[in-house]
Amino acid sequence: MGIVVVGSINTDLVTITPRWPEAGETLLADGFAVLPGGKGANQAVAVARLGGSVQMVGRIGDDGFGRDRLNGLRAAGVDVSHVRISPGVASGVATILVEANGENRILCVSGANALVTPEDVDPALLDAADLVLLQLEIPAATVAAVIARCGAKVLFNPAPVAPVDPAWLRGLGYLVANRIELAQLTGRPTGRMDEVVAAARRLVRQGVGVVIATLGADGAMLVTSERVAHVEAPVVQAVDTTGAGDAFIGCFAQTLVATGDLDAALVRAVRYAAVSVTRRGAQDSYLDAAALAGLEGFGP
Repeated sequence: MGIVVVGSINTDLVTITPRWPEAGETLLADGFAVLPGGKGANQAVAVARLGGSVQMVGRIGDDGFGRDRLNGLRAAGVDVSHVRISPGVASGVATILVEANGENRILCVSGANALVTPEDVDPALLDAADLVLLQLEIPAATVAAVIARCGAKVLFNPAPVAPVDPAWLRGLGYLVANRIELAQLTGRPTGRMDEVVAAARRLVRQGVGVVIATLGADGAMLVTSERVAHVEAPVVQAVDTTGAGDAFIGCFAQTLVATGDLDAALVRAVRYAAVSVTRRGAQDSYLDAAALAGLEGFGP
């Protein structure tokens, strides 16, 4: 049937700045853009751009931002028949500062995303899905309900990081987290590669089938009860890291469902995320499969 994404739909208000301003300081910025975003929507668009079948479950407000996001998802090839409109509520918004080196800082206002309930998620839709993607920009009760129903075929991205009920981890299929999220989830350091592996193994012992740590320029680390695999990232000049983790997850999910090959999915996702940071924005930086394949050094 394909992939179902239960998650957030945002508008990104992006400011390009030479550096972070100090408290009370005013800086002249280098640029501004209004772009599509939201972790759930980003992941769904990445899946669709790469040719995957994907359905989005979420909420928008009855405002211009919401209508633009709905139209954008449709145009990208995402099935939005399960996206609901909440009257009198603002759509989700993220304010993003992007520094000259491509690093970002993000503030999210949940808006309609905070109203996504377990009742919004059709059980038949979940049961028919090959893989279900979840993040933490929607209420925890909704995340918990989906995990309880779909555990082994859930790919959970605990971001923005928050306390996670240990019950969510028992029987969970996949967990993808960056270094910071992995450290906060486990209470362990993740600065060195061996520390990343140790932290990931702790989550595996708690019941997660596959733990993947996304490591930015260091690529990604996959850890299961049986093995560890590290894929290095191509060397690129980062322009904007916004949405790179979502690019990774969308590509990993699409490739895994299409091929069933965990290692191929990991390699392709690392390269897809690397391409994304060389372009501005989140969804706007995601290439389709043909464009990705045509980039020398970034295949397959």
